[in-house]
Amino acid sequence: MPTKSKPKKRKKTLVIVESPAKAKTIEKYLGRNYRVIASKGHIRDLPKSQMGINFDNNYQPKYISIRGKGDTIKELKSEAKKAKEVYLASDPDREGEAIAWHVAHVLNLDDTAKNRVTFNEVTKDAVKNSFKHPRTIDMDTVNAQQARRILDRIVGYSLSPILWSKVKKGLSAGRVQSVALKLVIDREKEINDFKPKEYWTIDAEFQKNKSSFKSQFWGINGKKSELHNNEAVQEVLAQIDKKKSFEVNNVVKRERRRQAAAPFTTSTMQQEANKRLNYRTRRTMSIAQQLYEGISLGKQGTVGLITYMRTDSKRTSPIAQAEASKFLTEKYGQEFAAKETRHFKNQEDAQDAHEAIRPTSVYRTPESLKSVLTMEQYRLYKLIWSRFLASEMTPAVYDTVRADIEQNGIIFRTTGSKMKFAGFTKVYDSQQEKNVELPELDNGDSVKMTKSDNKQHFTLPPARYTEASLVHTLEENGVGRPSTYAPTIDTLQRRYYVKLEAKSIVPTELGEIVDDLIEKFFPDIVNIDFTAQLETDLDSIEEGKKNWVRVIDEYYHPFKKELDKADAGIEKIQIKDEPAGFNCDICGAPMVIKMGRYGKFNACSRFPNCRNTKPIVKKVGVICPKCGKGDVVEKKSKRNRKFYGCSRYPECDFVSWDKPLNRNCPNDGHFLVEKRSKKGLVVLCPNGDYKEDTITE
Repeated sequence: MPTKSKPKKRKKTLVIVESPAKAKTIEKYLGRNYRVIASKGHIRDLPKSQMGINFDNNYQPKYISIRGKGDTIKELKSEAKKAKEVYLASDPDREGEAIAWHVAHVLNLDDTAKNRVTFNEVTKDAVKNSFKHPRTIDMDTVNAQQARRILDRIVGYSLSPILWSKVKKGLSAGRVQSVALKLVIDREKEINDFKPKEYWTIDAEFQKNKSSFKSQFWGINGKKSELHNNEAVQEVLAQIDKKKSFEVNNVVKRERRRQAAAPFTTSTMQQEANKRLNYRTRRTMSIAQQLYEGISLGKQGTVGLITYMRTDSKRTSPIAQAEASKFLTEKYGQEFAAKETRHFKNQEDAQDAHEAIRPTSVYRTPESLKSVLTMEQYRLYKLIWSRFLASEMTPAVYDTVRADIEQNGIIFRTTGSKMKFAGFTKVYDSQQEKNVELPELDNGDSVKMTKSDNKQHFTLPPARYTEASLVHTLEENGVGRPSTYAPTIDTLQRRYYVKLEAKSIVPTELGEIVDDLIEKFFPDIVNIDFTAQLETDLDSIEEGKKNWVRVIDEYYHPFKKELDKADAGIEKIQIKDEPAGFNCDICGAPMVIKMGRYGKFNACSRFPNCRNTKPIVKKVGVICPKCGKGDVVEKKSKRNRKFYGCSRYPECDFVSWDKPLNRNCPNDGHFLVEKRSKKGLVVLCPNGDYKEDTITE
């Protein structure tokens, strides 16, 4: 009797994505006939040990397998051999297109094969639908990414050795990084050069019948007037007779509509997360990546909760808009759903390759997902969900009134507003506008001044950049792209060119030295318009309008001339060691202040013979309230958060997040602390039974 032959094992279709988390999610969606594995990012890149660019052969890059990716490449090749067909499903951006191209090269896939699939959200419908419309790898997009990578390599690997030889080892310079550093340093110069100007205000309180309202001096005889000094204030006050009534004039009553902001782009998400959630840009992108790749929802399986998070587009799909309208009508009523589709205008240089960042379904409300999300995932998801839903809602409506209060030609102006209809603010309000209610005012009404308060002020310098405002400025000037903002800011901090003080970005001495060198010898690199034009040229490569080799050629030749000139012209900079003012407790030699990767520190002047080092501690002028012997000093935690401890640690373990003061609480004798709040600095007792007025900063 003939033996039955074993049935042949059915070949599966191989799908290659970037991340392992996404691979698991997509494999569940596609079913048992598919095998989904991850390339874990790039598998090929330029070598780290050399420039890796052939300048004599049209800037051809020399790609090699990335160290540590051997096992991944081996797995990809093995699975590809067994597969019926191979699809490349890396992220839908330039970086993702380049990864797909590199994977295709390593696996020797056919260049003309329609094996590239992309999806904007990791949901079952979106993923399955993408396989109905495969395409070939877009070489224009790949070449745009190659051009960026090659130019960044040329700039970085040309400037960094100069900085190593002339300043110190371990430094780096990059195209976008150098512009960002210049912005921070230019702002610091503005602050240092700023000369405050004096000005005064007169705030007054008026009464009509039994209702009182506030107003502020506006002008004289129908013209707006500035009060530059106390003499000007006294001249105004001398013309006012508080015993007499003021007349209400120029009453203007209007209805004002306030529209919701557009759904998030990458940069606006980073800005709002920094302002509202206190998340750093890198942290925001990491959490957004988790939400995009998929979260396990129990019986529903793993689902991507948001659309692709690297985008500069404000548009959303009609399907998502229709779902939002349905949800709003069911949840809040028809009057809250936008009557017409709003079209948000993108920035001029936006690529508009993907939708704005939005939830994959508004029916997955933040509250319904709270139990399956971490707190930071929940907070960011709620921000994205609320912002998108608000963009599909009707405007908030306010009744506003403006009136002039006049006597002897002296005019005070008052404004009020009252919400008439909540509209989108029911879900999301970034401005949190408060009602300012006024009594009913009409032309010719008489009101009494019950109080006036004149105050001296001084104009303030421009604020230092925060991560949020720096991202906004980079985007506004067309420098960098959604994927570059977080790594750029992170690099500046890691190289210690800037440091964070509270939320403010402050340049370091090292950053100023590097910026000065680059600005002097490589002015184009730190020129905002020059860098923005390059971004436009990269977009033109992607659109097939420009040749990538020619674009590199146009930028490289002028840069090469600057490079040759700089190598000969830059003199070696000595970062001199300052005396620390005390001797080494090991060998007795004088200690000096040195500049390290993470800032200044004290070290023995006999280094390397003596390797004694000590951190530089800043005394706050307070004796330790616990031991009474040591000084309270400012320290930094591992997460770079400021705290206060005793200089005698570990003998004394006193520690406080808030700055201790040399005063005790009048109620219980506990030392008082200075606590930072949104309104300024507050002096209070840690036990909670005493608080002084806020000190505005």
